[in-house]
Amino acid sequence: MFMLWVKALHIIFVISWMAGLLYLPRLFVNHAMVDDVATKQQLALMESKLLRFTTILAKLAVIFGVWYGFLLGWEFVGGGWMHAKLTLVLGLGAFHIYCAKLVRDFAAGRNTRSHVWFRWFNEIPTVLMIAIVILVVVKPF
Repeated sequence: MFMLWVKALHIIFVISWMAGLLYLPRLFVNHAMVDDVATKQQLALMESKLLRFTTILAKLAVIFGVWYGFLLGWEFVGGGWMHAKLTLVLGLGAFHIYCAKLVRDFAAGRNTRSHVWFRWFNEIPTVLMIAIVILVVVKPF
């Protein structure tokens, strides 16, 4: 029963982390479109707070995921699907870290990208999430 609580918490924190990764680039789209200084400052504050909270959620997702793996005895790690999933999760981590750089760039007024670029950038976590869920549920290899 305890293992199911750890698994549930892992899933909850993954969903919450994903919510942050899906919303943060949308803020970037809006930030790249506005010229008003007050609006830019407000968006920079929102981005900073969301990034900080999303980082906490990401850490909790990883902690509970590792804990769950420990409770299972790592028996599932041998599957190719898990290696692919962990690779994609590392990709989400890299996306998260790059978002942190973008938050700093926006706060310092150093953004050089257009809102169109951010609209495409916004799709990356969605594609990774879809692939990860398919790997976890279907376990194709």
